[in-house]
Amino acid sequence: VSAAPAVAAPAAPPAVREQKQPLTARRKYALTGVGVVLLFLLTAFAPAQLIGNFTVFVLAIVIGYYVIGHVHHALHTPLMSVTNAISGIIVVGALLQIGRADTVITALSFAAILLASINIFGGFAVTRRMLSMFSKD
Repeated sequence: VSAAPAVAAPAAPPAVREQKQPLTARRKYALTGVGVVLLFLLTAFAPAQLIGNFTVFVLAIVIGYYVIGHVHHALHTPLMSVTNAISGIIVVGALLQIGRADTVITALSFAAILLASINIFGGFAVTRRMLSMFSKD
């Protein structure tokens, strides 16, 4: 038994990781142009109702991004309560659609109920755990 430290095996050289090249301006413009053409084709051949729904969807994405992106960390729990309410609305809407004769609609309704329920119960579990940290024993 020796008091000398054990000799470590020589370390392998670190693997060189391939870095992604940033998009060039030309490629960004090309991707944007393709997106605009696809959006134009979507609106050209879609019914008027889809165009209105798509407009509301895009506006909801933009507004939601800016609202949630600028929320202070202290407001996380009230924001979770709002998402639980939205998930509750999703469950009610899916329950109304689950009795349809179409198999695809029934399957999508079932998936919506399942995922929204997971979100609701998980949100309540997180909220209960956070509130238990502030209770006196």
